[in-house]
Amino acid sequence: MFDILVYLFQHYTEFNARPEPGTLAKKLTAIGFEQGEIDEALNWLNALNEQGVPPVASAWHATGGAASNGQRIFTIDEVQRLGAECLGFLLFLENANIVSPFQREMILERATALANREDGMSLAEFEVIVLMVLWSQAVELDTLLVEALLADPEDQILH
Repeated sequence: MFDILVYLFQHYTEFNARPEPGTLAKKLTAIGFEQGEIDEALNWLNALNEQGVPPVASAWHATGGAASNGQRIFTIDEVQRLGAECLGFLLFLENANIVSPFQREMILERATALANREDGMSLAEFEVIVLMVLWSQAVELDTLLVEALLADPEDQILH
């Protein structure tokens, strides 16, 4: 499913520019994706699309991401499903003003919707979810951030 999400990001410059679900499913099938994965990806995207962008998120970006004095405490369920690595990455993104508190909640909701599997969620999968949420909200993404989110961890060279 994550391969489908990455494919959509790479081939459609805007979230709303992608074809209708029926047309998109046919196109993805023709490319070679499996029907079960296509259905899962389209259902996940539909739920993401239904969340929308509230005015508070736009206002947060307009003010340059002014920090709030509040602190988010993760639930036991979120910690168990996503793990410390994913949640730490999310906190880093929020502290760096890359994601707003609202986007953080969207990311958590969309990630936990997929993290029902026994093996949990890898950081690479979580990064794709972050990318999808930001893409769905038409957030202008820094090229280095996109490359970091899409990079294969096995291809990275440690210095």
